[in-house]
Amino acid sequence: FLTPVLILGYLGVSGDVDLGSVFYKLGLRVVLPIFVGQLLQKFSKTVVNFVKKYKKYFKKCQEYCLIFIIYTVFCKTFLEGSEANAGDIFLMIALQFLLLCFFMVVAWYLLQLLFRNQPKMRVMGLYGCTHKTVAMGVPLINAIYESNPNVGLYTLPLLIWHPMQLVIGSALAPKLSAWVEKEEKRLEADTPDSHAGDDSTGTAAAADVESGEGDPELDAEQGDKS
Repeated sequence: FLTPVLILGYLGVSGDVDLGSVFYKLGLRVVLPIFVGQLLQKFSKTVVNFVKKYKKYFKKCQEYCLIFIIYTVFCKTFLEGSEANAGDIFLMIALQFLLLCFFMVVAWYLLQLLFRNQPKMRVMGLYGCTHKTVAMGVPLINAIYESNPNVGLYTLPLLIWHPMQLVIGSALAPKLSAWVEKEEKRLEADTPDSHAGDDSTGTAAAADVESGEGDPELDAEQGDKS
């Protein structure tokens, strides 16, 4: 619900968008389904078991519904016409690529401060910080700009950002996986060093006891004999 307010603030738009109507649509299209789903998941085992049994079909249905929504959005844009040309679209793709790379680099080094000895958490944060979901973004854009003829153009950056993140993330996955294994081995190698001194001290003490050195009872007996 903060996103519409931020967008209107950045764009300097005040009267073109009815915030009450936007919040109502978001509540009806996003919040209400999530709320009902959480209630069913918590209190209805029958529904949970049914969804688990047919999970792959529900996932396919969700994908088809999302594709249909995107299709209708672009149909509306092409029907109304647009002033954007191919050069503008390619420029937008290039800028999005640079922004995504920049945000991933910044997130990577900032996460080092938070998860210095947690390589898995650092990698997880790298993907999570720049993640933009189409399933949430498309209803949000439609709620704000539903009557705008350029709603398809407003949706296009999100539709490019998400696949671009998948491509870059897939390319980085093998290297990040190898880095995580290397870091975990390094951390495991550093941890036993603190116990190595204790183990060596304990071994030396045990050897002294076996040889009779440092044994209080043996020292006492030797003192009595003397």
